[in-house]
Amino acid sequence: MLNEPTFKPGLEGVVAAQTRLSRVDGLAGELVIAGFPLEAIAPYATFEEMVYLLWHDRLPNAPELADFRAALAAERDLPGATLDVLGAAASDHQDVMDALRMAASTLSLGGSGDDPERDARKLVASFPTIVAAYWRLLNGESPIAPRTDLGHAANFLYMLTGNEPDAEGVRGLETYLNTVVDHGLNASTFTARVIISTGSDMISAIVGALGALKGPLHGGAPGPALDMVFEIGDAANAEPYLRRKLDTGELLMGFGHRVYKVRDPRADVLAAASERLYRNGGDMDLYTLVGAVEQKAVALLAEYKPGRHLQTNVEFYTALLLHGLGFPTALFSPTFAISRVAGWTAHAFEQQEVNRIIRPQSVYTGVKDRRWVAVQQR
Repeated sequence: MLNEPTFKPGLEGVVAAQTRLSRVDGLAGELVIAGFPLEAIAPYATFEEMVYLLWHDRLPNAPELADFRAALAAERDLPGATLDVLGAAASDHQDVMDALRMAASTLSLGGSGDDPERDARKLVASFPTIVAAYWRLLNGESPIAPRTDLGHAANFLYMLTGNEPDAEGVRGLETYLNTVVDHGLNASTFTARVIISTGSDMISAIVGALGALKGPLHGGAPGPALDMVFEIGDAANAEPYLRRKLDTGELLMGFGHRVYKVRDPRADVLAAASERLYRNGGDMDLYTLVGAVEQKAVALLAEYKPGRHLQTNVEFYTALLLHGLGFPTALFSPTFAISRVAGWTAHAFEQQEVNRIIRPQSVYTGVKDRRWVAVQQR
């Protein structure tokens, strides 16, 4: 039919936005964040600097950074109703991602939906408080109030444990948060842009993005990658263990990516951060084992699935780094959301600047020319 729209499953290859926020080159294995190669900024910036960069398209000077840190820190406290929701969710043993989604929707309390900048600050500042408070409630402990004298990453670690973290732990977490802050027009980011394009508010857009991130085909599950390493236990066991999995058609968690046809550049950054963290902690055994498993897995994937280019992805070293920081696997995805909310809000701002409602077409495949028949004649 003339002018019939072309169906692209999953919108594969369809360009739906222009962005200055990140560029993903899957063939070259490159990720650029607001003009910076990932490896040139993630290991060095504070998370507040990264958020400022995404929102303002430049790094802040010292006074601007101090003001921005203070403005974010001032938004860390949660409304009473939010804490009530978290308490109810903990009593019902809800998943952490579900609790985060429910709590995020209450952040409109005490604010106005017509102030997207205020809402964005509240979202970025509150996500660590929500996750830490819920985790403690879920484990029968009282939430710890946030501190305004600590940076974003340090405060999250403090609220989880009640102990002020050391500099190496903070650097490791900040590197992780910076590494996963934005990654092109993925499903959750697209969701945020679609919602904000309708003229809806920032908090609604981010709650929608959380719903998309929860899906296992998007958010992933870094935990199983580390579980596999623990099951292997010793480098000598890696090849027979991995061959058994591949012989039975099982996936090797932490390998392969829809976009990257070479090694995920985020894996390189997180591998270096993990090495620094574990070396500083004085125990390199797990890091060394992970490296041996990675090397063997990549070699076997090339043997079993030639031409598929199944390389290490971000999940593999995410699991190692967050484990080294003492995080249980149930906090891996929520910690990802603590980072990605900065990217979501930046995309929402960008969409608002040149907004046109996102409204793709569909191709009708149903039957035609049906005729109404009264119920008595059916």
